[in-house]
Amino acid sequence: MTVAQPGRVVQGDPASESQIPSHPQSLSQTDLTPQALLAAIVASSDDAIISKTLEGIITSWNEGAERLFGYTAKEAIGKPITMLIPPDRTNEAEMILSRLRRGERVHQFETVRLAKDGRLIEISLTISPIRNDAGALVGASKVARDISLQKRAQRALEEADTRKNEFLALLAHELRNPLGPIRHAVNILRARTPSPEELHWATSIIDRQTERMTRLVDDLLDVAQITRGTIELRRGRVDIADVLTAAVESSGTLIERARHQLRVTPPREPLYVEGDPTRLTQTITNLLDNAAKYTDPGGQIWLSAEREGDEAVIRVKDSGIGIAPDILPRIFDMFTQAGPSLERAQGGLGVGLSLVDRLVKLHGGSVSAYSGGLGTGSQFTIRLPALQALRPPAAEPRPAAQAAPEKHCRILVVDDNQDSAESLAMLLHILGHEVKTAHDGESALATAPEFRPDVAILDIGLPKMNGYDLAKQMREQPWARNVVLVALTGWGQEQHGGRSAESGFNHHLTKPVEVEVLQRILADVDA
Repeated sequence: MTVAQPGRVVQGDPASESQIPSHPQSLSQTDLTPQALLAAIVASSDDAIISKTLEGIITSWNEGAERLFGYTAKEAIGKPITMLIPPDRTNEAEMILSRLRRGERVHQFETVRLAKDGRLIEISLTISPIRNDAGALVGASKVARDISLQKRAQRALEEADTRKNEFLALLAHELRNPLGPIRHAVNILRARTPSPEELHWATSIIDRQTERMTRLVDDLLDVAQITRGTIELRRGRVDIADVLTAAVESSGTLIERARHQLRVTPPREPLYVEGDPTRLTQTITNLLDNAAKYTDPGGQIWLSAEREGDEAVIRVKDSGIGIAPDILPRIFDMFTQAGPSLERAQGGLGVGLSLVDRLVKLHGGSVSAYSGGLGTGSQFTIRLPALQALRPPAAEPRPAAQAAPEKHCRILVVDDNQDSAESLAMLLHILGHEVKTAHDGESALATAPEFRPDVAILDIGLPKMNGYDLAKQMREQPWARNVVLVALTGWGQEQHGGRSAESGFNHHLTKPVEVEVLQRILADVDA
């Protein structure tokens, strides 16, 4: 049986080998017959190029095939092609042969083949029929290309896309959850004049659910900042006992609502680390929140800290649902949740533990998770480089606090969201201030000269003229040189705060603003 010349490059047939120089690249132009040129291309190809008979016996095997499958030409030639086919794919050989017998060409058929060392290799096959001089089908030539890297990248993209879609669905769910009780509370307030108890109940719900939404958004923004490398740590000497106290205070409402028993074991001796106290408190708070969410009502949560050698070790343990073995290795990955069931659907966005991991690493530490499996609870351990304990200086006696005189300011609120502007104006009015509102830059510039505000609270995303440009134009007016300008916006990244300062703002606050923060600013105004 005769096989086309390119398929006989490394058969070991002396007759064929005499036609192919041992160094094809040294051939002169006059020596390059079409057969020799094609044989040189086959020999040097990175792809595996193999010929076989119609019975599936290998008749040629190039160097690309040796690299891809691990067999030498001597080991492969004369052997059945089925030695490369995994047992669960043997039907593919007959399918390919039947198509070849019909004179068809198999183009870029993606499949899996077996290497000599037992590895499964994802490949793309192109198989063409080989005919003799009389036109009769006598065999096949196949080109196999390793596509393992491409398939892994494709699967990674598909997984990322799936996780993105799951996250968007989860985000919508998590945002709708607090919006529901807020809407119910508003409807109750609208329906009739509420009693003091009903008013307290409704406002508590609105405040609690708004805080929850704020924390969701803050977590997302923090992760984005860490990913971009733009987060800034305000480092200092931090007492771990203070961090534990602040974290317990932050998570107290969630823990109490679930009727959990929290046992706190502070360090037996002063324990200090170098870090950002706000961010360290955030990490412990996230772990406590996580324990509260994934522990059935009335469960146990333990929080402890101690020195182990040169490390400050903080542990958060719970008697909750535990972590499945397949989830544990990726528990700190973005958008991973320990409890996928619908009952645990209010477990957050799956960014809290990822945020913990990234913040701890920024502090030069590590965090690990342990669980014996579902139903056995879980434990998270943070390890941070510890500082040497210092004796705190004796506290100087402080003078008796003087009651700050009540201050009334003229305040201009500019926001194109009318609900936002009017609700803030009403709050400031209740606090005793004189307030006017405007909903764009032009009307603000028209109102301000006559009103002469002491403070102007400006949204950044205004129509026609943004808040930055409005602040600059205000600063050019003689009456506004001493006005305290406050940017109140949803844009809270570092670059936005810097641009606010360049535009003449005294303060940059993100929505929703805490009343206490505004009151501190207003208390310092020279009205």
